[in-house]
Amino acid sequence: MARSLTVKRTVVPKSGRAEYLARLKERQAYYEKAGCRLWVCEETGLPGAFIEFTEASSPQILAKAHAAGPEPPLDAHRIYEEVKL
Repeated sequence: MARSLTVKRTVVPKSGRAEYLARLKERQAYYEKAGCRLWVCEETGLPGAFIEFTEASSPQILAKAHAAGPEPPLDAHRIYEEVKL
């Protein structure tokens, strides 16, 4: 399967963590319905520093999902494609 993805970095203050995680669950449901996957990692040494990955099987699917979706990355046009090694 081909992979296309975007990356979004976010720093969330401790007071906003619960709200951020709730919004992520909503966005994850949206992207799932749009044929994409969303996963999030938090930096181990810096709580609140998150990196979000949104993946689809083609750049077109990903671009369409971002265009209609909630809180797209600021640079949603920067789509990365997997390099086969």
